[in-house]
Amino acid sequence: MNARRHFLSAAAAGTAALASSPLLAQSAAPGSVLPTRGTAHAHPLATNSPRAAGRYRPHTRLGLGGVAVGNGFAPATDAQSEQTLAAAYAAGVRYFDTSPWYGLGLSERRYGHHLHNHPARDYTLSTKVGRLLTATAGALPDTMWKEPSPFDYRYDYSADGVRRSVEDSLNRLGVAQLDVVFIHDLSPDNEKDLGMPWEQRFAEAAKGAMPALTKMREEGVIKAWGFGVNRPEPALRALQEADPDIFLLACQYSLLDHDAALHDTFPAIARHGASVVVGAPLLAGYLAGRDRYLYDGTVPEWAPKKRAAVQAICDRHGVDLRTAALQFADAPEVVSAVIPGARTAGQVQANVASMSVAVPPGLWAELKAAGLIAADAPVPAG
Repeated sequence: MNARRHFLSAAAAGTAALASSPLLAQSAAPGSVLPTRGTAHAHPLATNSPRAAGRYRPHTRLGLGGVAVGNGFAPATDAQSEQTLAAAYAAGVRYFDTSPWYGLGLSERRYGHHLHNHPARDYTLSTKVGRLLTATAGALPDTMWKEPSPFDYRYDYSADGVRRSVEDSLNRLGVAQLDVVFIHDLSPDNEKDLGMPWEQRFAEAAKGAMPALTKMREEGVIKAWGFGVNRPEPALRALQEADPDIFLLACQYSLLDHDAALHDTFPAIARHGASVVVGAPLLAGYLAGRDRYLYDGTVPEWAPKKRAAVQAICDRHGVDLRTAALQFADAPEVVSAVIPGARTAGQVQANVASMSVAVPPGLWAELKAAGLIAADAPVPAG
């Protein structure tokens, strides 16, 4: 039995055994895992046609986000990160997203350490541009990263900056090609670090980064490009000024908070023929049992009550919260992938197992009847 089939068989047996178990409280320790609950079917992860409506889409609809591998929230060792990446590949994950920003180059180096062992044609790799790294022996910048690499950074959305960033990423990764490049963090929520209104940086990108990435796509250097942002405004403006293929929208579409993306951002992207990668589908751990909400960690006042109400309905239907959250985020037609992060092999295996659970249609109906998800929100077919 190969590793892929062995994992799925084990995941199916484990989730079936847990189907009638009460919800276990998740440990606060980094790397802990909320148990998977529900009836699982051992089938491969859902895939995309590499090109849909002329636009490139990632190989698998479940991907791996690179924040945790870059020491986001807590440090991980190189060995632990290698185990996480190996477990993802063994379980059938074929979309890997990273960034120079994640751990100041650390995530890219760890990703490349594993991915260079696999043929580039067999997986999708995306990274980001907008920040250039420079080695420093002095004090490191104040960032969210724990034990990052010894680099400082500066913003550069020019054509030359994008070309240099792509070359730097290829060197850190140690691979031959990138599939998708996202223009990163050019967004209203990042204005303090950008050092100016985001619109000024956007104007720089409109003259530099966007034409440069379009040319790279035309030349076959990359297959697609778009924006990786935590707010919708840059994505919507990019649709008006350029020809992007795909958007990594973090912090915008989740089981607890999705109305604006569902009714405004997603339709605009769909009309363009582009697709969406949902970043932070678990709200950086909040929908996997942690009391940490997105990247600044602050839990909104409204969130605990809503999470508890959703959790109660999940419990009645014998499904864990993480499974419901991941499958909900994956349901819209415009979505081409969801990319939860993982610090450990156990976490990534649990995410894969969640995509194989048959969620009862009654769970979604009850969430809609209670007003906990939008009445017109797409949900899995069952």
